[in-house]
Amino acid sequence: MQTDDEIKEMVRQKYSEIALQDKDTNASSCCGAGGCSTEVYNIMSEDYVELEGYAKDADLGLGCGLPTVFAKIKEGDTVIDLGSGAGNDCFVARAETGPSGKVIGIDFTPAMIDKARENTDKMGYNNVEFRQGDIEKMPVGGNMADVVVSNCVLNLVPNKRAVFAEIFRVLKPGGHFSISDIVLTGTLPEKLQSAAEMYAGCVAGAIQIDEYLSYIQEVGFQNITVQKNKPIIIPEDILSGYLTKEEVKKYIDTETSIRSITVYAKKKEQSSCCTPGGGCC
Repeated sequence: MQTDDEIKEMVRQKYSEIALQDKDTNASSCCGAGGCSTEVYNIMSEDYVELEGYAKDADLGLGCGLPTVFAKIKEGDTVIDLGSGAGNDCFVARAETGPSGKVIGIDFTPAMIDKARENTDKMGYNNVEFRQGDIEKMPVGGNMADVVVSNCVLNLVPNKRAVFAEIFRVLKPGGHFSISDIVLTGTLPEKLQSAAEMYAGCVAGAIQIDEYLSYIQEVGFQNITVQKNKPIIIPEDILSGYLTKEEVKKYIDTETSIRSITVYAKKKEQSSCCTPGGGCC
């Protein structure tokens, strides 16, 4: 079994390669991770083209939802995007915050940060920035964000509970998140669980939906709501790269389900009668 550090290094290397690929290559694979299907269509990501702020050069086709659509971003908000990639979700969020807001993208991979900064320079935005860092320990202060978004990223992180704890830390009281991610119902075959490419492709690192939601509750979030829930179907020609013909049939016939969900939760608002010294009535 790989250690957390080994998984992170594998993800970093794979996404460094993905940063140099075009969208069509990424879109016809599993989150850009390889195992390219002969059925050329986007397995997980959804179409951003009609959204205000969409930037074609920043869209690598790596997402599994449209979290900004559900994120209730208001003008002037400070938004943090976890696993910001080439910047697409940040630019869509910036269209919602307007010039009076601020958007911070955090990504683990230097090549992605470079690509996102290039895209920001092209667009001339002065209120969008990108920081390299581990989302298990974000390079931002506490109680600073109104909204946190993320698109198909937490499934890549070994310690998902730690990420939710960090999201709680960086959000202002009353702030909230909207996150699109991959979860499971049922158990993946061992060969898929142990496949490095499938991990980088957002599937083998996914956990059970009940466990995922329990982490959110454990760190203190309220109003937990699944805003969208849809099945993800992996084509047989991708599965056959990891499983025998018999194993593929067994997998298809079981009740195991890979799902894309978008989840919302809110950090409790601070009581208005609390004083700066910590006393509350």
